[in-house]
Amino acid sequence: MTDKKEKLMTVKEVAEYLQLDEHTIYRMARKGEIPAYKIAGQWRFKRELIEQWLEKCVTRKI
Repeated sequence: MTDKKEKLMTVKEVAEYLQLDEHTIYRMARKGEIPAYKIAGQWRFKRELIEQWLEKCVTRKI
């Protein structure tokens, strides 16, 4: 059996993943435009939710 603990991503990791500026990620998180959680004053992101959100964004554009 595999223990599949999902690692939370930081603002920097999400910015690199999406190829955006960190300030853009902060702004999007504050506005609720991207799925994010604030834990102990720091933004965190689940990769799975980011990928689902990104897929929805892409399919809306088509």
